[in-house]
Amino acid sequence: MISGLKTRLEAALLALALLLAAPAAWAFDLPELMAQLAKQKSGEANFVEERFVRGVDGPLASAGTLSFTAPDKLARRTQSPRPESMVVDGNTLTLSRAGRTRTLALDSMPELQGMVDALRGTLIGDAQLLQRNFRTQLAGTQASWTLDLQPVDSRLSAQVRSVRLSGRQGQVLGVEMEFVGGDRSVMTISPK
Repeated sequence: MISGLKTRLEAALLALALLLAAPAAWAFDLPELMAQLAKQKSGEANFVEERFVRGVDGPLASAGTLSFTAPDKLARRTQSPRPESMVVDGNTLTLSRAGRTRTLALDSMPELQGMVDALRGTLIGDAQLLQRNFRTQLAGTQASWTLDLQPVDSRLSAQVRSVRLSGRQGQVLGVEMEFVGGDRSVMTISPK
């Protein structure tokens, strides 16, 4: 009778050990997320963004559309509160607002290029591009993940404290940025 109890206890302990070890073996990691993200070669989405600016009561809201075409084209077209656009094509950034357009090379502004690389690197599933300017930390599961980016470049970290991207499988559904000085931006993305 004691040997039967001992055998059942040993079996239960073995099952518990296997159960505790299983999450480590099946952990969702950065290469797996990057592989899922890399499958999306293009996409369109609606966005709503709230900016929390020190000294301003309440958030500043904007809304519009986002589009992406791998490997390096991003577009943000704001419709509300006023029409404006930001288009990145390779190394070229074009800003349009109130009938005026400004074009510049991203590599002339390393801190801006770092922010674009954070988005582009995530969307194309390129961990090396992300890790050029950020320390990465992934949490969650395929069904609900967050990717925290901490700037390592001094010019970028002088402006941006952190970036948090969130999503599900190969879709980015949110971007939160915290800036040095306390300002913050929270964007919710709804794929079309």
